[in-house]
Amino acid sequence: MRAMILAAGRGKRMQPLTNLTPKPLLTVAGKPLIEYIIEKLVGAGVSQIVINHAWLGDQIESQLGDGSRWGVKIIYSPEPDGGLETAGGIINALPMLGTAPFWVINGDIFISSDLTDLPTQLETNDLAHLLLVDNPEHNLSGDFALQDGRVVAQSLEQTGFTFAGIGLYDPAFFAGYGDGYRPLKPLLLDAINQRKVAGSLLKGAWTDVGTPTRLSQLNQEVEET
Repeated sequence: MRAMILAAGRGKRMQPLTNLTPKPLLTVAGKPLIEYIIEKLVGAGVSQIVINHAWLGDQIESQLGDGSRWGVKIIYSPEPDGGLETAGGIINALPMLGTAPFWVINGDIFISSDLTDLPTQLETNDLAHLLLVDNPEHNLSGDFALQDGRVVAQSLEQTGFTFAGIGLYDPAFFAGYGDGYRPLKPLLLDAINQRKVAGSLLKGAWTDVGTPTRLSQLNQEVEET
C-alpha cells in the first residue's frame, strides 16, 4: 500500500513558528507532527510514502531521511516556491504513487486512533473514499454531508461534517486535470456530484493544527495523557 503526506504548505497562519521551520516539523510532546503520521501509516501496512514539500523542504528530507527508521520507503516530491496546492501536488506526484488506490493525508493533523480500519479498496465506479469528523469550533458549518455511506453536498436536512484531510483515491480521480497549481476541493465537488465518492467517520480525536493556539492546546492535551 502506498500513501502520500501533504507537506508543502507555507503555514502562514502558524507564523512566526513556521518562519524557520516547516509546519509538519512543529513538535507535539517533543516529536514532529509528521512523524506521528508516518507511524500511523506504517502501522496500517503502508510500505511506501511520498512526501511533497516546498517551504524549507530540505529540513523535512534531513529529518526523515529515506524512511528506514520506520521500516518504510520515503520518496520526496519537491515543488516550486509557493507549492502547487493540494491537487496540484498530488498530480505532480502521481508517477510515484502507482496505479492502485492510495491514501493521502494532510501533514498538519494529529489523530489519536490508528488507521488500521482505513479502506484499502474502492467500490466499483468510486473514485475516492473520504474520512470526515465532527465539526470543530473553527469549522462549525462543516464541509460535506454523509448519506448512506456516500459523501454528498450539505443541505438544511443533512448534518454536515468536516473533511479530516484523509482520503483514499484512485489515480483516475485526477485524470483529465493538467499540471500546475490546483486546489483539491473543486475536484472533490465534481466527483461528489457524480456520486463517485464514498465516506465514513474517523474514530477518535482529531486536530487540525492550523494555528499556534491549537498547537499549544494539543501539546497540553498530549502531555496530560
